[in-house]
Amino acid sequence: MPEAPKQDHAEHDDAISDDIIINKNKKALKYIEDVTINTDEIQERVLGEILSASADVEYLQRYGLDGRTDRKSFKKMVPVVCYEDLKVDIDRIANGDTSPILCSKPISEFLTSSGTSGGERKLMPTIEQELERRSLLYSLLMPVMDQFVPNLHKGKGMYFLFTKSEAKTPGGLLARPVLTSYYKSSHFKNTTHENDPYPNYTSPIETILCLDSYQSMYSQILCGLYQHEQVLRVGAVFASGFIRAIKFLEKHWISLCNDIRTGILDDKITDLDVRVSVMKILKPNPKLAAFLEFECKKESWKGIISRLWPNTKYVDVIVTGTMSQYIPILDYYTNGLPLVCTMYASSECYFGLNLNPLCEPNEVCYTIIPTMAYFEFLPLNKIDGNDNSISTTEQEHLVDLVDVELGQEYELVVTTYAGLYRYRVGDILRVAGFKNKAPQFNFICRKNVVLSIDSDKTDEVELQNAVKEGSNHLLNYNASLTEYTSCADTSTIPGHYVLYWEISKNENNSIPDSVFEECCFTVEESLNSVYRQGRKTESIGPLEIKVVENGTFDKVLDFALSQGASINQYKTPRCIKYDPIIELLNTKAISSFFSPKCPHWVPGHKNW
Repeated sequence: MPEAPKQDHAEHDDAISDDIIINKNKKALKYIEDVTINTDEIQERVLGEILSASADVEYLQRYGLDGRTDRKSFKKMVPVVCYEDLKVDIDRIANGDTSPILCSKPISEFLTSSGTSGGERKLMPTIEQELERRSLLYSLLMPVMDQFVPNLHKGKGMYFLFTKSEAKTPGGLLARPVLTSYYKSSHFKNTTHENDPYPNYTSPIETILCLDSYQSMYSQILCGLYQHEQVLRVGAVFASGFIRAIKFLEKHWISLCNDIRTGILDDKITDLDVRVSVMKILKPNPKLAAFLEFECKKESWKGIISRLWPNTKYVDVIVTGTMSQYIPILDYYTNGLPLVCTMYASSECYFGLNLNPLCEPNEVCYTIIPTMAYFEFLPLNKIDGNDNSISTTEQEHLVDLVDVELGQEYELVVTTYAGLYRYRVGDILRVAGFKNKAPQFNFICRKNVVLSIDSDKTDEVELQNAVKEGSNHLLNYNASLTEYTSCADTSTIPGHYVLYWEISKNENNSIPDSVFEECCFTVEESLNSVYRQGRKTESIGPLEIKVVENGTFDKVLDFALSQGASINQYKTPRCIKYDPIIELLNTKAISSFFSPKCPHWVPGHKNW
């Protein structure tokens, strides 16, 4: 995830010396060293600050904390919770209750999580002061990177960043994704080269803030192409978003080259602020247009990033967790440029950063910065797997940041300055090592997520309910769904969900294709709002149902048994990630159907 860009698009001021940059970087690295040496003392102080400031809030009073700020009392009296436990309090705030329910400071807005509850985005309360903490973490990224790739301040970064639509709660608070909140903040928009030597991006801020995804993407790629020789680093937030940008370029390069040749922006870009900002950069350049056309016309687009932006040192994208599925295609388009994951963050809290950014994607580990929040960890081997509750005995197994053990896996639990107390984030982490006394974690997965293409996260229960709704259309034809599984297909861009259905029906009954298409659409309509938004913005492709031969899932069972599975414990996996089984399913597919239209989606919760 990149740091803030500068608003002024002029060239860097050469008067800013390397000595100034070196000193700034030294201060940032010293900060990391200090907080990782004094990790436990800082964690104790952070918890004390949070509890002191929120001593009188309703939530803590409810559990009888009565102003206590010590760890022992906090852990004994305040329960570990998930979102559903807080929903009543969060709904009160969303509906306009301004009393100190969760936090003593006013809730400034809600950050909408990519995780969902009841099919709608979770609402994470935040306060103005949290922007300072997020900005602090961003400010550490480039000093770390400079140790591995120096002199990045002498060029530009081409990052494809986008804002998403926002809504207002009934009480008038904004509800929007955390990155949209950050991109619209003064911390992001007003950063200058004088206070940060690195915020020099090819994209004008107006192109990032444009809500029209086509105009935003087109303009950002155009500016990146025009300034191609100055680009030293490229990226997006997620790997999927970066690949979408490449596919957009593949589709629109003729028009983009024409704009560069003539110095005139395409008429399809109608946003006035975008047009004005881009035209400050764009000038006629027939020679550059000819070069870009020559490269884009080639039959193979292998290494297109390195060919069009020849000075690029690395690609800054998240490729951990479900995003790892995009690594092969990224390697293809970039000629194997380093894939860099710089930081670990969520809507609930910003957590830490990668101190070895040029490591291989499967070796990425994040060092938790102990000033961001108070962190606890729930050992996976100490809980019974119940998703929605945790017993008093299990709560006793939570350990502090400095007490995690190498090689063990944990679920992350946070207490934040913005009013979350012992909140289960849902991320599963494995301890990979330590930076001084601060642990470093591999991100393993998001708990219970079975399908994900972009920022969507679909769990098994939600998938089951959606499939049940969709398969109801078969009943009118005396047919029923006997078994199913799924996979996330990223061989197409954008990627899409694939469902494999085995159906029981009378051989004489014919089911029209339109019925299966309606099944696809109903499944999509039944999925959460993050998925439906992804379909609306074309970051996720239409859902596909593949009908397989009868007996196919018996063959899947046979394959699993041949690989050592126990027949007594076997159950059909609801998501397949193992290529041999996907190949088996595909060979048994007898027909394929796609959702004919986008599911319904509007900003905000359905009950607002």
